[in-house]
Amino acid sequence: MELMSKKISDLQVGDRVDCFFIVKRVDLKTTNSNDKKYLDFIFGDKSGEISGKLWDVPKELETQLEESDLVKVRGTVTSYMNNNQFKVDKIRKAEEVDGVSPEDFVESAPMKNTQMVTEIEGFVKDIKDEEIQKVVEHALMEKMEKLLYYPAAKRNHHAIRGGLLYHVLTMLKLGKQIAAVYPQVRTDLLYAGIILHDLEKINEMEASELGIVKEYTIAGNLLGHITLGVKNVDRICDGLGTSEEKRMLLQHMILSHHYEPEYGSPVKPMFLEAELLHHIDMIDARIYDFTNVVKDLAPGEISESIFSLDRRRIYHPKL
Repeated sequence: MELMSKKISDLQVGDRVDCFFIVKRVDLKTTNSNDKKYLDFIFGDKSGEISGKLWDVPKELETQLEESDLVKVRGTVTSYMNNNQFKVDKIRKAEEVDGVSPEDFVESAPMKNTQMVTEIEGFVKDIKDEEIQKVVEHALMEKMEKLLYYPAAKRNHHAIRGGLLYHVLTMLKLGKQIAAVYPQVRTDLLYAGIILHDLEKINEMEASELGIVKEYTIAGNLLGHITLGVKNVDRICDGLGTSEEKRMLLQHMILSHHYEPEYGSPVKPMFLEAELLHHIDMIDARIYDFTNVVKDLAPGEISESIFSLDRRRIYHPKL
């Protein structure tokens, strides 16, 4: 059978292919039936992800491959529980002679990171309150190096290289439009809350420069980005001598932006800009997830249940 090279989104059951993929996850597991070891993968490229299995794994491969490795894989596309799966026959790390670069196989934000930073800095300049502006500037400066490539999540919305920057920027743009309709919105607070609300995801997750999350940190597991964010603002405000009122307002926005206790927020928003932050965050996440689902559906098709969208099946309208 002739070997092909395809994007993940173009793979069909029965295809026998020879492709380059990024390893987004790899686990050494043991079968229940005969205690044989196998490698369980999530492979990725710019078009999507696919799970993969290497059965009867050779001893030398058990610990050789890691997350973020660029690999050359030969195998066959099969079906498991109505989803495509890749049965690996051969796999090796990409070499210099292959002439491929990891960045070419990683899904990234649709804008250059430098452009996103410039636009976000423009919103910071629009914050008129000097105390609030200084807190935001300080927080951004400390995180800037990692912010250039960090995703906004390990899975689900904006889990792409530069996804955290993109999430913040699109939220800022939406917030600006809402404030143009409702002049009572205090943009100083809204812009600051949007920029600060997820910034501590950088310390919640451990991600490579390819924007692939390897795991959650100890602090991420024990505290989460909301608690880390509140602590970080407290530390910055201590150093800058920020007034108590403004410190509390910024902390409350971070603390309440998930809205419900089961999602990590011990209090609900108690002023307008905090309420808006929550809804803008939800709108941006939902738009990303809906868009991501339907890009692989033909008009008139309906998806499998999507975990991040309350396990709903999503329809692609014939329009």
